[in-house]
Amino acid sequence: MQTVGLILYPGFQVLGLSMSATFEVANLMAEREVYAVKLLSETGGLVQSSAGFGVDTEPFDQRRFDTLLILGDNVVRPASAGLIQYMREASPLTRRVGSICTGSAALAEAGLLSGRRVTTHWAHAPDLQRLYPDIQVDEDRIFINDGPVWTAAGMSACIDLALALVENDLGSEITRRVSRHLVVYHRRAGGQSQFSVMQDLDPKTDRIQAALTYARQHLKTELSVEQLAYVAHLSPRQFSRIFLAQTGRSPAKAVENLRVEAARLMMENGHSSIDVVATETGFGDRERMRRAFIRAYGLPPSSFTRTHPQLT
Repeated sequence: MQTVGLILYPGFQVLGLSMSATFEVANLMAEREVYAVKLLSETGGLVQSSAGFGVDTEPFDQRRFDTLLILGDNVVRPASAGLIQYMREASPLTRRVGSICTGSAALAEAGLLSGRRVTTHWAHAPDLQRLYPDIQVDEDRIFINDGPVWTAAGMSACIDLALALVENDLGSEITRRVSRHLVVYHRRAGGQSQFSVMQDLDPKTDRIQAALTYARQHLKTELSVEQLAYVAHLSPRQFSRIFLAQTGRSPAKAVENLRVEAARLMMENGHSSIDVVATETGFGDRERMRRAFIRAYGLPPSSFTRTHPQLT
């Protein structure tokens, strides 16, 4: 039996506990006791959650765990000295360690993320990268596995991570059955940035807004810098400079993001083949679109058509 330790601390985000249901259902689907989940804390006893109620825990001790996962929080709190020491001592004896949401900060403070690629809640990713420049923070992943270290994004990503751990242990067929039982996606498509590109770009002037609106309405056309600058009534050089200053992206990158978003929505609606979507959104061919999807979501377009295999 594999023992999974979920590490709690005062103020932990209670949604993280939902991942325990994944391990529970995995036992049911496997028809044997594969996982035993233990709730741990530095001192044991009741630990108050962010929702205001307490959860009973066992204290840190010398037991060995197959998996240790630090739950996250609504804010980034400094990890206690006891938690840091425990993770440093326990991790060499543990097959895999990980974190949910801001729990990644505790792993980083313990020195367990050095040189690794990790993720965390998108709102806290820039601070994590600034505080720990020796790690590579990817803020647009649901979860990341780098060697024995597994990190997940915010909140509900704990279930995605738990499913990935089960799949790593028991294979895809049982994991599909677990996800169906939980009524969640086996593999959730996309990253954390599944919000409107236009909203994300948030241009400050009407000229740049007009160019973006034009681009979104004419994705099938070439959309060169010269064309967008003409719409904005600016020279190409002025347009590129102002566009980057206001949106934080180059015009070419913004157009690619608009095309990827439009293509994803078309495929999620399930009415067109990948080749048609590539043509209608201005990519021209499926290979160019595939590369853009990998850059944006870390997944190929086919990941967004799992329920419509006839479209691939």
